Order: sequence, then structure tokens, then C-alpha cells
Amino acid sequence: MAGQHLTPVEDAVSHILAQATALAGSETVPLADSLGRVLAEDLLVPADVPPADNSAVDGYALRTEDFVANQPLPVSARVPAGQAPAAIKPGTAVRIFTGSEIPEGANAVVMQERADVSDAGVVIRADVSDGQNIRRRGQDLTRGDLALARGTRIRPQEMGLLASMGTARVPVRPRLKVAVLSTGDELVEPGVALKPGQIYNTNRFTLLGLLAETGCDVVLCETLRDNREATQATLKRAASEADLVITSGGVSVGEEDHVRAVLESSGELSLWRMAIKPGKPLAFGSFEGTPVLGLPGNPAAVLVTFLVVGIPYIRKRQGVTDYRVYGEQLPAAFSVDSASVRKEFVRARKEIHDQQVMVAAYPNQSSGMLSSACWADGLAVVPEHTAIIPGDIITYYSFAELLG
Repeated sequence: MAGQHLTPVEDAVSHILAQATALAGSETVPLADSLGRVLAEDLLVPADVPPADNSAVDGYALRTEDFVANQPLPVSARVPAGQAPAAIKPGTAVRIFTGSEIPEGANAVVMQERADVSDAGVVIRADVSDGQNIRRRGQDLTRGDLALARGTRIRPQEMGLLASMGTARVPVRPRLKVAVLSTGDELVEPGVALKPGQIYNTNRFTLLGLLAETGCDVVLCETLRDNREATQATLKRAASEADLVITSGGVSVGEEDHVRAVLESSGELSLWRMAIKPGKPLAFGSFEGTPVLGLPGNPAAVLVTFLVVGIPYIRKRQGVTDYRVYGEQLPAAFSVDSASVRKEFVRARKEIHDQQVMVAAYPNQSSGMLSSACWADGLAVVPEHTAIIPGDIITYYSFAELLG
């Protein structure tokens, strides 16, 4: 699949995903440490949630047959949350609070705002119906049902659901171990004074942030100097320590682009050059059996290609069942005059124009301008061979959705 032609984005992503297999094995982690992890097995509901009928409001529990308009009901008991109540006495009401278990025999709760209390009892100033303001046992989860399926990525809401089931430890897939290799003699770390010809290593920190967002463990992070032997030696070490090697730079056509050359000569290069803008010189292959994703060197191109190609691949390796991303269809507030043979991912954001949500593009879409991504909140897609005028409907992906 490698060659001089440009592989369409969809074909490139399909090819790369076809090589992605989920990590084997599992581990259990405390519920508090499960955020972002992927479930390794189906989880069934061990007991009804809630475990008993309970009140949805602060108020008064009663039997509907005892209700008579404008007639007081004596208050026979008080049921704070967390205490097991006694059965309700016929002809009375019970003071109750949100989350308190419903006394046996009661079949309705009237909120306190609809009740007048006096020494004679409580007068209800509202209609009363069977089941009113009662959360039924098993209303949220029923014992034996599927709570969460294998391959679910755990978000805060899943953590809360697991807690409601009494789950203290969670079976999850192992974390993907990733090696991050930047390339270039010109790169120096932030905090060091630049000498002539040097630039700061932007891509390392972009990738470290993206990998943290996707729940990966970075096991090696180094800069490759522009030397073929050193590149091969570091790739060999990275391949032995990681489940995935990600490089930035070194995959284009220059004499000092050694990553692609090493993959071609000593590993496998199955894809090179994608019909995407920015990020054309993307490469994918393997070295000593470990997959290698070679990203371009320009900072904005690194971000875009990681979001478009890297994240779906990583999600599938993590065992996520649904790793697709669904964009929004919105009108463009920008124009693209000349159609390109490459699909363009424009750094963009949603704005209100004439009381309508539209997608605005950053004025300068250079692949070297990472400031455009800081201004943006997502990517707008300009299809191949397509010019855009304001008002045209385009696909827009928010960064939040792309990161999952």
C-alpha cells in the first residue's frame, strides 16, 4: 500500500484500523481509578437499584384512600433518609425526606410545598394519586440486567452507575503503552535558550497531552537526531518497550527523514502519504512487530492527523467497542475558493452569525500554526474537489468529541 500516490483519508483509516487488535488480558482497578479505562467484560446488575421504593421529594407519605380534601391527617412518624421505616398507620401521614424508604402501606408522597401543617395534622392542598413522587425499586437498574457492556469507556457517569451497584473494583483492559519519538537536530526542550537554527520541541508536548487525554501510558519519550543508525537503534528500543510507537517528523521525502527509510529497509511500511490537509506525509507500518504511526513534523499537522487517524486506532487497540466519531452538520461561515485533491480539516469553531450557529475558520490554516488550534474548538471538513461558500453545509467535529 506504500507508494507515491496519496491514499484517500477513508481508505487510510480503514487500512490502519484493520491492523488494530485489542490488547489481550485484563486487570481490576479501584472504582476511583477507573476513569477513562475500558471495561474488559460485561457487568450485570447484582441487585435492584434503588433497592427499595423511596421518596423523590421532601414531604409526607400517605395512603391515597386516607386522603380527604381539606381534612387533616395526623402525622404518626418521621422517616429520615438511611433509616428503615415501620409500616404506616392507617388514617395518618408520615413525614418523609428525599431518598427515604417508603413505609409499607403508603402509596403516595405529597411534597411539603403542597402541605399545611398544624397541631391537628397535615392538610394536603393538591390532588393525590397512586405512585406520586415515589421512585420504585429497580427503577434505574434491575437485578440480572446488563449494566455496562464490555468495551465501554468509563466516564464520570459510568463511575456513578457502578457506585450505585456497589461495585468497588472494575475489570478493565490494560493501558496501551506508547513510545513518543520526536525527530530533528533542531529541536530543544522548553526552558533552554534557543541558538540560531533551533526551535522548541512543540510536538512532544502536544502528543503527551493527547495521549494523556486518551488514557495511554507513555513508556518512552525521546528526541531522535538526524542520523539513520541512531534512528534505527532508538526504534528498536522503543519497539521492545511499547505497544505502539508514535513519531513526529522524519517521514517526508528529505535526505534527513530517516524514520520512513528505516521502516522501509528494516521494518514494514504499509502506508505512506495520505490525501489529507494538513498532514500528507503520514506513515504507518511496524518495526520488529510493533506498530509505528509516523506523523508529520508540522505542529498543526501532528494535531490533526492524531485526531483523525491516531485516536480511532488507539481506541480500537484499547478494546473500545464504538470508536467512531459523529460530527455535526452546520453551515459554513467561511469560504474555500480552490478545490483540492486532499480532504482538508480546517481549524474552526462554532459562532453565532445572524442568530444562527455557523462554523468559522481561522484565517491562516498553515500546518505550522498551532495557535490556530488554540483559537478553534474543533475541525471542519472540506471534502476533496470541493469549494466552499458561506452557507454551505459542512461536517464539523468538536475537539471534545474527537477526544472522546
